[in-house]
Amino acid sequence: MSSLQISSLLSNTFCSSPSIKSSIHVPNLRIPLSLTPKPKPSRKLYEELNGFSHTIPTLQDTSCNNNNDNKTSKATIQLYTILEAVADRVEMHHNIGEQRDNWNTLLLNSINMLTLTATAMAGVAATISANAAPLLALKLSSTLLFSASTGMLVLMNKIQPSQLAEEQRNATRLFKQLQSHIETTLAIGTPTEEDIKDAMERVLALDKAYPLPLLGAMLEKFPKKFEPAVWWPSSLKRINNAKIFKERKQGKRNGWNEGLEMELRDVLEVVKAKDMKDYERLGNLVLKVNKSLAIAGPLLTGIAAVGSACVSQGQGSSWAPIVSVLGGALATAVNSFEHGGQVGMVSEMYRNCGGFFQLLENSIQETMEEDEDQRENGELFEMKLALKLGRSLSQLRDLARKSAYSRVEGTDPDEFASKLF
Repeated sequence: MSSLQISSLLSNTFCSSPSIKSSIHVPNLRIPLSLTPKPKPSRKLYEELNGFSHTIPTLQDTSCNNNNDNKTSKATIQLYTILEAVADRVEMHHNIGEQRDNWNTLLLNSINMLTLTATAMAGVAATISANAAPLLALKLSSTLLFSASTGMLVLMNKIQPSQLAEEQRNATRLFKQLQSHIETTLAIGTPTEEDIKDAMERVLALDKAYPLPLLGAMLEKFPKKFEPAVWWPSSLKRINNAKIFKERKQGKRNGWNEGLEMELRDVLEVVKAKDMKDYERLGNLVLKVNKSLAIAGPLLTGIAAVGSACVSQGQGSSWAPIVSVLGGALATAVNSFEHGGQVGMVSEMYRNCGGFFQLLENSIQETMEEDEDQRENGELFEMKLALKLGRSLSQLRDLARKSAYSRVEGTDPDEFASKLF
């Protein structure tokens, strides 16, 4: 009886108070009358209700996509590994280039100081009486200094530090060029096995063309004949970064036409007749000058050493101080001109420029021999060629026209193809 009164009182309270009624929500609880479990909905019904019927891929498609992703990831990782090695080589060649440039400066100053000191001692020894005690000391000191400068000069002329430094500078530039090339390949698309093989060949070719060690692997500094540098693989395999430009629509033939092919042939004729011929002539001239200076320097210091040793030989030794002093002065002048003027560096510069034009010739010839479908886009290739020669497209076409006129008239072109070198 008391429970009924409490329930009726609560019912009257909730009904009479609208604020309480609006603020309290009693959940609608449904107590099942049966304890038997409900059947689970089918997978088809579940997918239709949740909108997954068209979004769940099949197992076969997923496996194919995973395989393609694995292949792409493997090639990309390999190319990134090569890129890291190239970046490391850039730093190595840069550091070693600075070191060998310091060699050139330090050895030049040291040898000149030795030679000038020995020359001064030989001159002072000639003014001292033959019976004086300091004569022997001056004579021996001068002879030893001349001998030391001769040995150091032979070693310096053998390794040519200025030429070594220029080799490392060229290697640094070419490795940076390869580094940017690989970065471009990674940026524009998915690398392939051909890209990886080409990058490896280029790295190994550069390592062979510009070796780091001196003993056993150093390049010949005085070859019998001037030869251009070669830093590319034996068979040029260019990574075509312009595959998206390859199309055969509206008769474009991938950007190639007979006029463009004739233009490239005319430009190549100018490169052969003017640039390559001129750099070969200058390279041979500098090579001969460098050989002569490399022989003259140690020969003069050796003669000066013999003259300083003969200073104290009685009445007939008046020629000895003249020979020693004159030989030391001439040796200093020759050494300063050879290594201070960096004749070896100039020789290496001409060798590198000759290699540049040789690579340009090979690139044009191999491109012309390929099928049009396999070539790089013609307009892009023309633009690259113009940039390599330091010309605009209109200047490149004017050069081709002048070359064609010169060939018809039987005369040589009146200008060089390159405006950079």
